[in-house]
Amino acid sequence: MVTMQDVAERAGVTKQTVSNVLSGRVAVRPATAARVRSAIDELGYTPNLVARSLATGSTRTVGLFVPTVAGAFYSELVEEVEDVLEEHGFHLLLCTTRLDGERARRHLASLAGRSVDALLIAGDRDLIDHLPLLADARFPVALCAWETEAPDAFPVITIDYEKAGHLAGRHLRELGHERVAVLASPAHAPRVAGFRRAFAENGITIPDSAVHVASEPTITGGYAAANAALAADPSPTAIFATHDILALGALEAARVAGLSVPHDLSVVGHDDNLEVRGARPALTTVAIPKREMARQAVELLLRAVERPGRVANALQLLRPELIVRDSTGPAAAL
Repeated sequence: MVTMQDVAERAGVTKQTVSNVLSGRVAVRPATAARVRSAIDELGYTPNLVARSLATGSTRTVGLFVPTVAGAFYSELVEEVEDVLEEHGFHLLLCTTRLDGERARRHLASLAGRSVDALLIAGDRDLIDHLPLLADARFPVALCAWETEAPDAFPVITIDYEKAGHLAGRHLRELGHERVAVLASPAHAPRVAGFRRAFAENGITIPDSAVHVASEPTITGGYAAANAALAADPSPTAIFATHDILALGALEAARVAGLSVPHDLSVVGHDDNLEVRGARPALTTVAIPKREMARQAVELLLRAVERPGRVANALQLLRPELIVRDSTGPAAAL
């Protein structure tokens, strides 16, 4: 087995210099660091992470909780977290709750006693009731992509979801729409509230009957909810879907009903996920800076790891942006 001493001898440096290059904690001259990395590659050296964690008390590992990696939103977030960790010489331990509250509780209880340097929890579904399990965690914890009321115990970096809904509503109002429907997932109350506020500012009340909760966050769920909305009398001239995947279902429901988008029906989504970039007509949506959110959350945790101490329990909201494409247009004449 190749040792750190072997690398040091090949590079013509001390063992401590090799350690400094690997850890990234101490500055090493670029030319020296390049020699060390070259020696590592030539010898095929692999650091003994177990030994390093015993010696330093650090595993260089950050845990990440997400509900799922099946959709584009969380898969992009995971990629960004992993990229930032790799830039800083850390590793990722990924846990998925699969939208199962008991599974989330078991994972949190297990992780609270494991040797990770920090924990990032992305998404509040199935987790908010179990956060007390982390009250005595010996590592910093941060939350992101949090849409329900933010807990006081941890720092939160998330999106201004209420603002996102307001942007969608204001866009449709500027296009003259008054009869609108909302396709929503149960956890998206702030988006719906922001959308309603945009209409209320113009003296228009969106009744509860115009908000259709999708049975599942899928195209099928969006299709069923859109059909329910289109069956209303009078039918809406525009639909806001609180998730892009629901908007795809709305586009399909419009096609089956023989409606032209946007001439007969305008559709606005939320997230600007990669999975909907090929929609036709191109989907107007509210883009949220999910990669920037993930990067800021990880960097906050890594600062806490490098400089141990209590992390400030601040709430930081990132601003969404309306992306106007082809699926919205002026309200059809009555």
